[in-house]
Amino acid sequence: MSGTPQLLLDVRDVSKSVRGPEGRLDILRGVSLQVAEGESFAIVGASGSGKTTLLGLLAGLDTPSSGGIRLDGHALETLDEEARADLRRRLVGFVFQSFHLLPALSAEENVMLPLELEGDAGARRKAREALAAVGLDARRRHYPAQLSGGEQQRVAIARAFVHGPRLLFADEPTGNLDQRTGHHVADLLFALNRDHRTTLVLVTHDARLAGRCTRGVELEEGRLRAPRAAAAVTA
Repeated sequence: MSGTPQLLLDVRDVSKSVRGPEGRLDILRGVSLQVAEGESFAIVGASGSGKTTLLGLLAGLDTPSSGGIRLDGHALETLDEEARADLRRRLVGFVFQSFHLLPALSAEENVMLPLELEGDAGARRKAREALAAVGLDARRRHYPAQLSGGEQQRVAIARAFVHGPRLLFADEPTGNLDQRTGHHVADLLFALNRDHRTTLVLVTHDARLAGRCTRGVELEEGRLRAPRAAAAVTA
């Protein structure tokens, strides 16, 4: 039996264009990459390079203008919006630069929400376990306004991990945090990647954060530059 990790993302010659007031705008051009299960993979580039557009395509939030993307063997461009949403619910978690917590819900209730929407009877227990895993069990009854930025991001990470995703997309997860807090949040992401074998795809402009990933690519004006080397810094 082969020990080769299973391919979770397979991107082949993907391009994305939109129509604007001045005609066609090419956001991505001929992007190809592969991500194996359990990897930590960085997508880096300056603002406007196409990083967030690529993440949206990888997650099935949008479809490419040309080329193909397979997520766990499913060709995303052949699925309708409902089927892509179902695949995301089963496989994917998200952590964003803005925490996207609901202000009227406690930390525990924010983490419970995706499970409750699926009718999971164990939502509260799982939410408490997820908050404990990110060191926030004692803060579970606090509301977002009562939490620091770092604590809010840890709640967002607990929410992303509560349903046991195989793939986590993190879009500038430390962008709104000070350096010390951002480093702590990054430690947490890489620990979860390591301990749970959850594949991490990290979108960032921070070269040091990207350097902690095992592999990665750099986007420049919608095209891939040379592949980034394996990380010299580990979690």
